[in-house]
Amino acid sequence: MLKPVSVPSTRPENTRVIGFLLVPRFSMIAFTSAIEPLRLANRVSGRTLYEWRLFSGDGGPIRASNEVEISVGGSYADARGLHTAIVCAGLDVQTFNHRDLMASLRRLSSFGAAIGAVCTGTYVLAKAGLLDGYQSTIHWENHSGLISEFPHLDVSQELFEIDRNRLTCAGGTAAVDMMLSVITKDHGPEIASLVTDQLIHHRIREAGERQRMDLRTRLGVAHPKLLYVVALMEKTIENPLSCAELAAEARCSTRQLERLFCKYLGHSPTKHYLMIRLEYARYLLKQTSIPILSVAMACGFLSASHFSKSYNEYFGRTPSAERRRTDYLATFGGSAGADAA
Repeated sequence: MLKPVSVPSTRPENTRVIGFLLVPRFSMIAFTSAIEPLRLANRVSGRTLYEWRLFSGDGGPIRASNEVEISVGGSYADARGLHTAIVCAGLDVQTFNHRDLMASLRRLSSFGAAIGAVCTGTYVLAKAGLLDGYQSTIHWENHSGLISEFPHLDVSQELFEIDRNRLTCAGGTAAVDMMLSVITKDHGPEIASLVTDQLIHHRIREAGERQRMDLRTRLGVAHPKLLYVVALMEKTIENPLSCAELAAEARCSTRQLERLFCKYLGHSPTKHYLMIRLEYARYLLKQTSIPILSVAMACGFLSASHFSKSYNEYFGRTPSAERRRTDYLATFGGSAGADAA
């Protein structure tokens, strides 16, 4: 049987009010991962440690990226009296007009509220100027796009960042760990541990843990030279190395490198390199507003025509068609791809 535990006497009656400001196509898993630890903290403590309120742009129901519709209690302008305001975003965050949301966030910040974000909500905070001078993080897939648009910001690739009164996380289940960290700070490790057990989360991950699985797990191979070369490919997308240069870095011959890739991955190192670059290009086209020529250059293509031909052969549509399709889906709904966070 679940037994309530006592709350530290230093905070006997405080209830922290947290507002979740939802952006169209927000990530449902990031949102629920942030809110459920709060509910469970109330349950295991037997007290109302936290209250939460939901807001959308017009105060009406809002649809997540998985097409589930959520009812809210008011519009962004109604978000008042909050201790913390957290922006929940997801797919195509850069395509929406965030003017009213940013105005509310700036107002809340001026009244002393802590400001946070899950998943791509970090983009909204950056656009509002609320991350200047703070360390933050965002989902690994959106990291490069955010840095390219806001190069002055200090954006890590950690699971979450809590820097004074700013809290951001990578999205997905990283929101669980961020909120568990908040609960630990507010009410101590005992309650946080009980919440962790209720979530069957096994342990509270630290902020500095990696977002992505390591290459060995992702590729399903363990050969050290192959893993080294693939990691090098992922670091040199903008300025691709030749197969001979990759082999030299791995201290093997070009022929040995080609055999390794064919044996373990079923294709040549040149093809794998191209796949990495094209997948990254697809992300930039779908999740940023970077011009197509700039996308081509960022992915190591020396001409727009070569980029367009390679992209079309791999994905079955040109880069410009990909961008138009993404813009259409952002405007009229539907899914432009899996919810990445």
